[in-house]
Amino acid sequence: MTDDTAPLPGLPAPPPPGARALPPGTYAGTVVLVTGGGSGLGKAMAAEFTRLGADLVILGRTEERLKAAREELAELSGGRVVVAVCDVREPEQVGAAFDLAEREVGLPGVLVNSAAANFPSPAEDLSPNAWRAVVDITLTGTWFTTREFGRRHLAAGTPGSVINVGASYAWTGGPGYAHSAAAKAGVRNLVETLAVEWGPYGIQVNGLVPGLFPHPDMPEAIRSGLEDAAARGELDARQPALRVGEPRELGWAATFLASPYARFISGHTLVVDGANWQRRTVVAAPVTPVREQLGREPFHG
Repeated sequence: MTDDTAPLPGLPAPPPPGARALPPGTYAGTVVLVTGGGSGLGKAMAAEFTRLGADLVILGRTEERLKAAREELAELSGGRVVVAVCDVREPEQVGAAFDLAEREVGLPGVLVNSAAANFPSPAEDLSPNAWRAVVDITLTGTWFTTREFGRRHLAAGTPGSVINVGASYAWTGGPGYAHSAAAKAGVRNLVETLAVEWGPYGIQVNGLVPGLFPHPDMPEAIRSGLEDAAARGELDARQPALRVGEPRELGWAATFLASPYARFISGHTLVVDGANWQRRTVVAAPVTPVREQLGREPFHG
């Protein structure tokens, strides 16, 4: 018999910070370039690559944040850390960042596209600038960096690995996030298209979709909602795993996908979210319009 009053265990906690998912030195001699690597999940993924010996190149738009990240990442066991201020929406800046990487540490063998923009909004409230800001960073910026990476490896005749960070609403749609969902659907399509085009040349392309990994650099509107749920003791209970993810868990997934142990995996998108995106209720909950969920007044044009 089971005790129906006993708390459910959920998925076990991950190994502690500093644990390695792959053999030490897996990335020794490899340069890993991470866009959006100065903060949040980009920095968390960069940390796991450098723990395994990689030289890092981290891109971002804020110099102070990049310098702080460099100091933090340099304290971990691994290789060198190079930073480059770069707006991924500008192909000339992307090219200059790759030039810097080649001069300082060599041609990146792994590219992680983590740079993105996002904020919740009813679709009818999105201005042209708001739409462009999210789509240009998330989709167009991912394309510019991926194209630069691919062209350089094709010219050099060398293999490489690309990881594009996506979102589960690329498959399901994202009410309240029309701009981001459309952009992430494009990112997912790039994974599947380029994996076929570039596979014959030794370049693998995969996607990585994070679930809920709370971190300080989340958009304020999203972070405040999570903090409210956590204060009420509801945050973990909203996940099938009965816990949220730890950023290092996403880093371990990234280091595996780009590693020698995953060479035959290409064109795949790995979702790391404790099965949250597959969750369904037996009886559908009442529909609450997005405007009401976000506390917006009725739309009057």
